[in-house]
Amino acid sequence: MSENKIYQVEEIMNMLPHRYPFLLVDRLEVEVPGEKGIGLKNVTMNEEFFQGHFPGNPVMPGVLQIEAMAQTAGALVLASMEKKDGKQAGVFFMSIDGVKFRKPVKPGDQLRMHVEKIKARRNVFVFRGESKVDGQVVSEAEFTAMIVE
Repeated sequence: MSENKIYQVEEIMNMLPHRYPFLLVDRLEVEVPGEKGIGLKNVTMNEEFFQGHFPGNPVMPGVLQIEAMAQTAGALVLASMEKKDGKQAGVFFMSIDGVKFRKPVKPGDQLRMHVEKIKARRNVFVFRGESKVDGQVVSEAEFTAMIVE
């Protein structure tokens, strides 16, 4: 097995169309190309969503934690694919199942999104994800996405 590949935010931006304030992956650690990896999001008080979620008690919205997992999975798959005619394929969310939120994510936390492919058929992928802070699961989900050339 080859050594883990690490992608920095500039490389992730070459794979995903998301930009501030919606790019939710700062780094990607590929464990198994196209199949298993860890995304990293450094959560800071400067996040725009903390202005309204919730003033005086900032908590990262759970739906954004799931989005961060999906972005991690998308980047993981796209990192394993070659561009066709210089163009990067796109990734589109299709479904989310079995979502659980276990603990709040606060400013200063480092969110680590562990994702693993559990099924694939042609251009449709199913991933299982767990987000952790300090080794404790804070959210989890199974989600399906489609790769579009």
